[in-house]
Amino acid sequence: MKAYRFLLAALLMAAPQISQAQPGAGEGQRLTPQVMARMFPAGVVSPEYHADGSVTFRCQAADASQVLLDTQMLPQRMPMTRDANGVWSVTVTPGKPDIYPYCFVVDGTRIADPNNVLIFPNEGFKNSLVDVRGPEPALQDIQDVPHGKVSYRYYHSKTCGIDRVMCVYTPAGYDPAGSERLPVLYLIHGMTDTYETWFKVGHVNNILDNLIAQGKAKRMIVVMPYANPYPEMIRQGLAEAYNSMDTDLVTKEILQDVKPFIEANYKVRTTARDRAVAGFSLGGRQALACGLGNPKEFQWVCAMAPAIFGDEYKANFSNGVYAPVNSLNKQYKLVWIGTGTSDFLIDASRSLDAYLTENGVRHTFYTPDGGHTWMNCRDYLTRIAQLLFVTH
Repeated sequence: MKAYRFLLAALLMAAPQISQAQPGAGEGQRLTPQVMARMFPAGVVSPEYHADGSVTFRCQAADASQVLLDTQMLPQRMPMTRDANGVWSVTVTPGKPDIYPYCFVVDGTRIADPNNVLIFPNEGFKNSLVDVRGPEPALQDIQDVPHGKVSYRYYHSKTCGIDRVMCVYTPAGYDPAGSERLPVLYLIHGMTDTYETWFKVGHVNNILDNLIAQGKAKRMIVVMPYANPYPEMIRQGLAEAYNSMDTDLVTKEILQDVKPFIEANYKVRTTARDRAVAGFSLGGRQALACGLGNPKEFQWVCAMAPAIFGDEYKANFSNGVYAPVNSLNKQYKLVWIGTGTSDFLIDASRSLDAYLTENGVRHTFYTPDGGHTWMNCRDYLTRIAQLLFVTH
């Protein structure tokens, strides 16, 4: 209805001009091809997908002297070529089908693709997304299976002193008024990402729908909080600066605000063995602190390319940020770490893996190819989803 009202308003505002251009009684009120062309000038098609797996990107920038394509499907920026109409284009083929972030660099300025509605939710940049499909549907694609839903839920955070929003995935057939009680995964985004990123970029809903339908994952609820309250707190005078490495505030909010909200509004299981926490990058750092620091609340902890540095984890095991290392086998069902071999955080993850191994801690360390990307994140999520809440 909103879209209809906006279109009607645009038509009414344009009516005098339309009437002048279309003489004759009543002609100005008709949506003729000529009228539509004047009101909505044709743009370019971008991205354009081809049967051979290649993709053409186009950018209208008639006055630009240089336009580059910046995308994670390529190791470096790709120059684009200008045509006689001022449209720049380039055709590329990714190494494999996936969902890739990209943007245009127009005379040094990064911009999202104005002709693409798929946007990467992020505080620091606004890349577009290109979804390159393979001959067979991937787990991250919508398939012919029962579908769950993602809801936007709003709550007041006493910890932060502000109203907040999160996304919550519930599997197909889940009835909050029914008798089924489900385990919960608290899933945290990376630095400068938002509560929407695991949904819109990570495709957590599609991955869970498909794995559950295949019998490879347990039915679960996935809670995606906004793990960066600082911008709004600073705006309201409740914080002076963004302390990105601190984990106390996020841990406290998850335990004292997010978890109680979920348990009051959804039918969920409420023991530690039915709660998991996972996160990517800064979210991985936060997941380690929140999960390993609270064994009475979580028994499944998964860190994806966690933002830990040097050997700070040793101090965390001794100063109370994490539970003592010699207690982990008794208190946790899963400790999982995954970091790509090209990820700039791989050395710290390897060091943590070695430390856990030296101390006899049962854990999984997964090191695929690739870097600090959401392509790897979807892989991490696919793997941990098949391990969570499985009875050993």
